[in-house]
Amino acid sequence: MTQTATPMHAFEGLDIAAIVPCYNEEVAVANVVTDLLDAVPGMTVYVYDNNSSDRTAEVAAAAGAVVRTELRKGKGNVVRRAFADIDADIYLLIDGDDTYDAAAAPQLIETLLSGPYDHLLGVRTEDSDTSAYRPGHAAGNRLFNRLISRLFGEPVTDMLSGYRVFSRRFVKSFPSLSREFEIETELTVHAVNLRIPQIEVPVGFRDRPAGSESKLRTYHDGFRILRLIGGLVQYERPLALFSGIGALFMLIAVILGVPLLVTFADTHEVPRLPTAVLATGLVLVGVLSIVVGLIVNGILRLRQETARLTYLRLPPVSRPRTSASR
Repeated sequence: MTQTATPMHAFEGLDIAAIVPCYNEEVAVANVVTDLLDAVPGMTVYVYDNNSSDRTAEVAAAAGAVVRTELRKGKGNVVRRAFADIDADIYLLIDGDDTYDAAAAPQLIETLLSGPYDHLLGVRTEDSDTSAYRPGHAAGNRLFNRLISRLFGEPVTDMLSGYRVFSRRFVKSFPSLSREFEIETELTVHAVNLRIPQIEVPVGFRDRPAGSESKLRTYHDGFRILRLIGGLVQYERPLALFSGIGALFMLIAVILGVPLLVTFADTHEVPRLPTAVLATGLVLVGVLSIVVGLIVNGILRLRQETARLTYLRLPPVSRPRTSASR
């Protein structure tokens, strides 16, 4: 990514908070904190120690971070706690493993302000020599991107990225429910559902420093994300889901029932009564499923309106007006 220099005074008057979730990142966290503070002077860097068994908290504090602790394990729990506790104009979320280019922070913040946007997604760019992507993770990420794009109708390039910038009104309208690494999926879907102004920006992505170990569990975390997506489809696209289920039951009922109707038209008899009862039951279940979809879709509309009103209560992110600009 080509970076342009950002003047030191560009963010003067803005309260910018960097949130760095950490679990056993003693080796890497100091570099992340130092790079952020060097890149954006005046930024407050909050390192949330998620029950580390090493010296993550001490190293982060020595590097200049405000260290807080979240006892519940999982990145989702950390983000929920941080979003609730911290008041700022702009929030920057970055992993504490030093795989993302923290020096790109000024450009990302500047881009958020230039929109203004409420959500900026840092899309990881791969370097064949220093890529931190495992082949399985890259393939899984592409699969999830396509799935979310298809289900929610918005193109997503890197929904599992841990490098993002948010406005205050995004953060304070986000009902975080996730516990672990599926938090990125939830953040992405929240942005898509509210149809808020957002943008994707490529960011550098490198391997972990020597001595640092990944906390990702490929299959465990992948299945958790799939389960979350299934739940989000149920709650965010109920009409499509329940109508599809209803249509499937009705199709099976037609396949079972048409031969019985043909026989009945010829003989005025029902030769297979259990099959007739089953087909009738499937039609009823199909109709009931569609009715449930309509009811839940009405509840969804009310939820979306409430979330939108909560979002609109806060002003868009912008630079403070100075005497020179008045």
